[in-house]
Amino acid sequence: MRPTLRQLQYLVAIAETGHFGDAAKRVHVSQPSLSAQVADMEAELGVALFERGRYGARLTPRGEESVKRAKLILRDVEDLKAAVRLAPDQLAGQLRVGVLPTVGPYLLPWAARRLHSDYPDLRFNVTEERSTDLEAHLHEGLFDIVISTAEDHGNCKSQHLFDDQLWICVAHSDPLAATRTPVVLSDLMGCELLSLGYSDWRSLDLKVHAIAEASGATVSSEYRGTTLDAVRQMAEMGSGIAVLPSLYALIEVRRDPQLIIRRIDHPIAIRQISLVWRDTSPLDSNLTKLAGVLREVAADILRTATPGV
Repeated sequence: MRPTLRQLQYLVAIAETGHFGDAAKRVHVSQPSLSAQVADMEAELGVALFERGRYGARLTPRGEESVKRAKLILRDVEDLKAAVRLAPDQLAGQLRVGVLPTVGPYLLPWAARRLHSDYPDLRFNVTEERSTDLEAHLHEGLFDIVISTAEDHGNCKSQHLFDDQLWICVAHSDPLAATRTPVVLSDLMGCELLSLGYSDWRSLDLKVHAIAEASGATVSSEYRGTTLDAVRQMAEMGSGIAVLPSLYALIEVRRDPQLIIRRIDHPIAIRQISLVWRDTSPLDSNLTKLAGVLREVAADILRTATPGV
């Protein structure tokens, strides 16, 4: 008897939680039932997959390899279910979406309203993650799609959604607040830029450092924000110059017309945001259609920027 799909789900759940009890809760079975199923699988395979101890379950080397393969098998099963469930070009059911934190909160609420109106049977399950985690979890099958920078995702298909042109935000007392026209790199020479931490905001942080290097600016070593709001507020207080993604900057300036933002006029200050999916996904035509809707929503947000910004 080979391992069943249910046993593979149990295997992955234990690996991710580190405890048989927590895994049992996740997959909605009793702990004795889960333990018995895993023991049967180990007996069938002839190897120990877990090192059991009083503080939890640790994967053995064979167990680590088994988990990697189990995730791929479960991913392929989900792809099979999706392929037979949806007709070409149909948008329905639940899609597991991974998205950059600098994009998701400013694009998806608008997109969800449009999609719910046009496609009432479509549901999103959204998780915000950094680009490196999005890449790993997409290929592991935890996400059906991700909204990210396409260059961070190899061996994938993608559809371009919008160019994320970066903006600066400055205090009213800053010399750069004298006009709202775009800034060029030479305007930033000698300035101190505020950034978000690399570990959680890698895509944006890399851009901020590239802008600093190209313009002769520096990146603050004294302050690393944990949210875009925090970095913007520090800039408004005169503690440096915030570099902000376009959707966030333009939505915030509509909320607060006194906010001073200026677009950085240089190709280095552009991130290309795309809808990305595995090249083995059976949802090609469906996702191309979804990308078209997301592209239109992003264009609407960018078009409605406050006049004069």
